[in-house]
Amino acid sequence: MQSVQVLVIDIGGSHLKLALAGRQERALFDSSPDLTPVELIRRIRGELEEWSYDVVSIGYPGRVDAGGPTHEPGNLGNGWVAFDFEGAFGKPVRIVNDAVMQALGAFDGGRMLFLGLGTGVGSALVTEHVIVPLELGELPYGPGETLMQSLGRQAFEERGEARWQQVIAEVVPSLQRALAADYVVLGGGMAGQVEPLPSRTRRGGNEDAVIGGERLWREIIEPDDRKPSSFWRVVP
Repeated sequence: MQSVQVLVIDIGGSHLKLALAGRQERALFDSSPDLTPVELIRRIRGELEEWSYDVVSIGYPGRVDAGGPTHEPGNLGNGWVAFDFEGAFGKPVRIVNDAVMQALGAFDGGRMLFLGLGTGVGSALVTEHVIVPLELGELPYGPGETLMQSLGRQAFEERGEARWQQVIAEVVPSLQRALAADYVVLGGGMAGQVEPLPSRTRRGGNEDAVIGGERLWREIIEPDDRKPSSFWRVVP
């Protein structure tokens, strides 16, 4: 791995988590519908001026391509699309969808499907050093509904835990089979509510986003020549 210090920023609708990968430094800020990237930079500069880092990884709660966010987030302020993050930080920056960053941190070999259960449903497939962002929450489920509407926090609160658990038990194994995944990792704030876990399924860990943010800057060491060949590749 490159000898660089990675600042990891995990942006959520209710909290903003920051960490230095591989170290103990952590910070947690409240998020809000008014949070803009300008405000994000201001708070980081004001609160973390003692932190030293070389590069930045950002988990963004929305769609991302190679150039950064492509859509404004529904639960934050505007201004994220086309914002110059590298110019603002003065450091190299890599931005991925927040589910992608968590999935990369949870990955333990093979072909893995990640489902982030929270306000909505985040998803990603990881295999062979490639991360494919998915939008499985857009799939139809039931008359006039989507998986996001059936598995999100609002469905849990309005329809009750028993119905929500039933949907989990039906959907997770089906997605695992459809995508030929070896196993499924459930992350997000609602993952702890899933009981029992479906077959071939485990919960993610609290540090997955931090590990994923670090792995975005990690080179792959090929066993044949022991030389770094490429970074993890996120398919737009």
